[in-house]
Amino acid sequence: MATEVQTRNELVEELLDRISQAVGERAHVSTIFGEPVEQEGITVIPVAKARFGFGGGAGSGTGRSGEEGSGGGGGGGALVSPVGYIELRAGAAEFKRINNPVDLLVAVAAASLGALALKRLFG
Repeated sequence: MATEVQTRNELVEELLDRISQAVGERAHVSTIFGEPVEQEGITVIPVAKARFGFGGGAGSGTGRSGEEGSGGGGGGGALVSPVGYIELRAGAAEFKRINNPVDLLVAVAAASLGALALKRLFG
């Protein structure tokens, strides 16, 4: 039984290594900082937020029919969303954030929860 568990763990590790390597190959600086665009003395560098995730698993057991089997699987993905840009002008750099409606919604929800907590604490 210990050998079977060790073998399963080794399979899971190998699977996760393969997935992380595949995801890592696609994670480049250009995913976060886009190619600079220059026009009329102003350079703009797009900035994004990237999230990568992956997982996998393996297992074995006896099915309803009484037959033993094993299997495994895994996957990964990425989400890239713009957050702003860096503007280079006359020797100065300034980050300019792109407002996202979801960010505003999260801020309002957090403020509401904070106000509720304060009301319960002092009310």
